[in-house]
Amino acid sequence: MEQSALHRRGVGLRGVDRSSVSPGYTLFAHLTSPGIVRMVDNNGREVHRWKFPCRPGRHARILPNGNLAYNGVHPDSPRLFPLWQKYRGGLMLQVDPDGNVVQKWEDPLAHHDQNHLDDGTILYTALEPLTAEQAKSIPGGIPGSEAPDGKIYSDSIKHVNPQTGELLWHWRLIDNLSPSDFPLQPHYTRDHYPLINSVALLRDGNILASLRSVSAVIIISRSTGKVLWHLDSTIIAQQHCASELDDGSILIFDNGTYRHQESFPYSRVIQVDRAKKEIVWQYRDVNPMTFFSPFMGGAQRLRNGNTLVTEAAFGRIFEVTRQGKMVWEYVVEDFATYDGLGAEELEGIFDYPANAIFRAYKYLPEEVPWLEEKLRKADGSRKAVL
Repeated sequence: MEQSALHRRGVGLRGVDRSSVSPGYTLFAHLTSPGIVRMVDNNGREVHRWKFPCRPGRHARILPNGNLAYNGVHPDSPRLFPLWQKYRGGLMLQVDPDGNVVQKWEDPLAHHDQNHLDDGTILYTALEPLTAEQAKSIPGGIPGSEAPDGKIYSDSIKHVNPQTGELLWHWRLIDNLSPSDFPLQPHYTRDHYPLINSVALLRDGNILASLRSVSAVIIISRSTGKVLWHLDSTIIAQQHCASELDDGSILIFDNGTYRHQESFPYSRVIQVDRAKKEIVWQYRDVNPMTFFSPFMGGAQRLRNGNTLVTEAAFGRIFEVTRQGKMVWEYVVEDFATYDGLGAEELEGIFDYPANAIFRAYKYLPEEVPWLEEKLRKADGSRKAVL
């Protein structure tokens, strides 16, 4: 009998409502793969894949020019603390549909979100060690849980031009944020503060960032470096994937781990009015506990108003309407461990076959014309079912 409950419950396409689902193709990178990025259609059929020489640092996305941006694990990234091996990145590649590298940027201390912008520049998060004095200023967390030698690593955000090597902007968190205003939550380790897991460029030029271990989303002034806006743990808990919507509101995957004044954990996707700091839309399962990712996760607002949701820890991707109706569900079929992927520290922590992904994205057919052409050639006059 299959021993994995996830596998027993079924993988691949679990259901589709063709009258309401958005047309398009869904992209994801399997975290315990040797470097596989896949794209599937609404039937759950694989329509394209890329193979890279290194495992995913986190995720991949399609750029407006049709190329794929891939955030891979840098082979020379230092081994700082055990969980660093799970979310480090550092090898930022842009490849064409055939996998040919057209751009590369390397930073062995990069992690989580490495955001390839439309103009070819990259906005990403990176680690840097704090001084002993700075480390003493970090409140909260699990006592004695610092990295080896008592170190605490903090975040910075960099904006670079890979073509010229120019550092366009550099924001050091410790210089611009008061730790006393953003204490580590008591259940979180002190090795990494405050763990920025998503970063995005807003239309007004400022920077949106999600800070997981302090349960905060902030907006940073590009000109001054100061925090202009702050959503705190009274609303969000260990959240991921903050993004700006067309009306200026913020879409967030709210993991729900250690949520205040709740006796059981559940995840949800929320849309927050920026001015009022109020939730104006949310999705959670009718049985809240059945939708929960304790770490990682994503949410993407689609062109037709639906939202693509990534229940990342369990490899589940689904699409819901504005009314909260589920119209597509897919579970990643590939289960594997970190064995043989150069992440020995994780083999004792995540020692089970997993199908986890970090974040999925969906693209309309017109956003990937090269794929449409490939499918026409492969299928003759018959197009893929979208």
